[in-house]
Amino acid sequence: MNAVEIESAISDLALLPFDPTEFPYLFLQAFGNKETALKRLRTGNNNTSDVARGVLQRNNIHIAVCEVGAVGATLNVLRASSATTKAKAKFILATDGQTLEAEELVSGETVTCAYTDFPNHFGFFLPLAGISTIKEIRDNPIDVRATGRLNKLYVELLGENPEWAKADRRADMNHFMARLIFCFFAEDTDIFDGDGLFTKTVEQMSERDGTNTHDVVSEIFRAMNVKLSDRDTVQPRLPTWANAFPYVNGGLFSGSTEVPRFTRMARTYLSHAGNLNWKKINPDIFGSMIQAVADDDERGALGMHYTSVPNILKVLNPLFLDELRSQLNDAGDNKIKLLNLRKRMAHIRVFDPACGSGNFLVIAYKQMREIEAEINRRRDELHLGSEIPLTNYRGIELRDFPAEIARLALIIAEFQCDVLYRGQKDALLEFLPLNTQNWIICGNALRLDWLGLMDADRTGVKLVADDLFGTPLNQTEIDFENQGGETFICGNPPYLGSTWQSAEQKDDLKAIFGHRCKNWKSLDYVAGWFMKAADYIEKTKAVVAFVSTNSICQGQQVPILWPLIFSTGNKIVFAHTSFKWANLASHNAGVTVAIVGLSSQTKALGRLYSIANSSEADVVDVKDVEYINAYLVSGSNVMVEKASRPYGELTEMLRGNMPYDGGHLLLSRDELNALGLTREQHARFIRRIYGSAEFIRGLERYCLWIEDCDLDAAMHIAAIRQRIEGVRAMRLASPDKGANDMAAYSHQMREKNIGMKHTIVMPCVSSEDREYLPAGLIDNNSTITNLAFALYDAPLWNLALMASRVHLVWIGTVCGKMKTDFRYSNTIGWNTFPVPLLTEQNKVDLTACAEDILLAREAHFPATIAELYNPERMPDNLRRAHERNDEVLERIYIGRRFKNDTERLGKLFELYSKMAVATTKPSTKTTRGKKAA
Repeated sequence: MNAVEIESAISDLALLPFDPTEFPYLFLQAFGNKETALKRLRTGNNNTSDVARGVLQRNNIHIAVCEVGAVGATLNVLRASSATTKAKAKFILATDGQTLEAEELVSGETVTCAYTDFPNHFGFFLPLAGISTIKEIRDNPIDVRATGRLNKLYVELLGENPEWAKADRRADMNHFMARLIFCFFAEDTDIFDGDGLFTKTVEQMSERDGTNTHDVVSEIFRAMNVKLSDRDTVQPRLPTWANAFPYVNGGLFSGSTEVPRFTRMARTYLSHAGNLNWKKINPDIFGSMIQAVADDDERGALGMHYTSVPNILKVLNPLFLDELRSQLNDAGDNKIKLLNLRKRMAHIRVFDPACGSGNFLVIAYKQMREIEAEINRRRDELHLGSEIPLTNYRGIELRDFPAEIARLALIIAEFQCDVLYRGQKDALLEFLPLNTQNWIICGNALRLDWLGLMDADRTGVKLVADDLFGTPLNQTEIDFENQGGETFICGNPPYLGSTWQSAEQKDDLKAIFGHRCKNWKSLDYVAGWFMKAADYIEKTKAVVAFVSTNSICQGQQVPILWPLIFSTGNKIVFAHTSFKWANLASHNAGVTVAIVGLSSQTKALGRLYSIANSSEADVVDVKDVEYINAYLVSGSNVMVEKASRPYGELTEMLRGNMPYDGGHLLLSRDELNALGLTREQHARFIRRIYGSAEFIRGLERYCLWIEDCDLDAAMHIAAIRQRIEGVRAMRLASPDKGANDMAAYSHQMREKNIGMKHTIVMPCVSSEDREYLPAGLIDNNSTITNLAFALYDAPLWNLALMASRVHLVWIGTVCGKMKTDFRYSNTIGWNTFPVPLLTEQNKVDLTACAEDILLAREAHFPATIAELYNPERMPDNLRRAHERNDEVLERIYIGRRFKNDTERLGKLFELYSKMAVATTKPSTKTTRGKKAA
């Protein structure tokens, strides 16, 4: 469940008559618990509560219903309960049906409220559904509630008016919703004269069954498009009750005032939405969340689009806000310096070419207004209006509804800032009528000419639309005030890896990269925005910062994209290395992103931000560096290239054996048993075989392993002979001549490598959730498939390197990911891995570390690698063995532990740069193991 669904379920629960027996289960159900889980709790199988009338859900919450007046005492009992501690409950909750109290046990934060008011605190409980709470949601749930109410209204109206769902009417429907949102906000903020004017007028003037609701709303909309001086003469005449509404203009109510027909339920949903307190709406939150309402494909993700303010500020602060605040601090109370800063700010333009519902623009605007207000306070000019025009906050958005919401969100943000910094009276005086200028463009940002939208000489701007809420018709040029200043480009463009791009999106990238390079098809979609921004910066003095999946700074995309960007004269001036960009999805894993800032302007130092090694996910290390390379590492601009053999003393790593057998050489446990082999035959002809899945998850798989000298004996076993003949037929039927040649050796795989003593295994693909790569050891009676890599009979200190944190961050950076999993490569990951010169004592120490890791795993037999390396359940002795290994290895690198992954990568790239230019040739040492003749 998402946050909107949870809020709706909790609100419905609060309206039901209180049932002390059912409340705990209904409460848990509202947070997404399935009926099977609730059934186990009801029967007592999973309920280990030691409190009267208590329900305890392990790792979640301990709930108790009590007698009237005993809520506080019951909460104390829950807190002291040994069952609460043993079950690792995150929350405790007590209620008597009149009062409700709850506590988050880790933080100690509490909620105390009337029972009917507890839906107002639903954000407090979101972790029960696996949703990381966001401060803005917890403090003010209006945005989630408004999204849910409007979504219900939208769906009901489309059901009654299916023609409005068609492509030619969808823009009308979206425009209607934008008008409604404005009315709800205006009636709660005194923009409309009277308490709840819009909602109450609709309720009073329309029939309960909804039959004439569309006529009432249409007349209200029509009134707001007629100047007060013209209302006596307009035809048809406006109803008296409609004259209470002001003239709004701005294109919001111009054009058709047709309204979809309402049902009784739609009218009810409108009332429910209007009766919320829209004065508290946060335009940055609300706009982001509601953009899914009008998109059938996205509605399943309703309420999940919200990006927290701290994440947005990770982009905006280093882009330009930190510098403005620094200038404000340096100015002190010097009125001339303060005036100059205010003038500079009035000329700054913020441009988001993938603006969605405008949250980056809204946050930028609000932050700028805050700085401006402080300037006015220090200059004793609090009475002044703002010199920062909304038209300096510009965006491009592909879909029309988010584009409309973005404009509306900025209008609301401007009004709220005016109220905050100038007072309600002055804010109202200047709010209406709305300005007719349009600065959010609906179109494809990768096809539009950004220089045409914002001229390189920065004296004007070309805009697609002729009024604030008009649909794009043709280009018109409007000269706004306050031009000629700086431009800062920001945003969170769509990522979309190459596999997931539509044909149209592929064409978008082709238009940008097709004439620049041949292998552009491997690029993520977001690369198009970086290239467009680099081209724009080449002709201007703009600075850009985008959020992107970190994949464009990893693996194969680096040598494709970044040489093109650097060739435009841009460099990376700041970056935030990998972190989770979370949303409000249930059990949300988010997506791993990076933030990259580009500029052609020369600065002495770049700034590198990274998550610290801390239990606090928002603790950030900041480091000033001379250069940030394409991998977002402090170091020279190197591109890691494939190497045919490892440098130094590392053992050669080979891909495992490819069966190329049509499934005939590989056996499950049941298929093996069906062969009916004797113990001697089993030992002679069968080997355990591992690919990535078998090694990590402990799956049983076997293979026929027949030496040439044993072929005659094997062919006397009918079941084995049948399988060998199946391989022969498959290879002969192949169109590949090499496969045809292999038919002569149908009792063997294409390769036939096996360690004489042991084999060190590295799966090709493994989960990003693990803290270490799942390298390990198998015996000389086992082998591996081509879905894993092998070091045959290698010294064990190689395993210590492979199982280290240092190696994991190198692989994650230079090899990249498959979806979100680590994708290992021997040629670009292992062969390029920079290792300092190891002394014999270093090798002894690392060998001991590898043995300790293997012994720690063995102590938990038959636990699998997947079970042992689950980050939440990793055994203490195994974790200590890895930490010891990391300490030993990292002291070899720098004499101490690394502070974080950013420092690890910095040292690795420093070594790689030296290694890449070294005159010594790569080692030719190799131990390939025993190979079939």
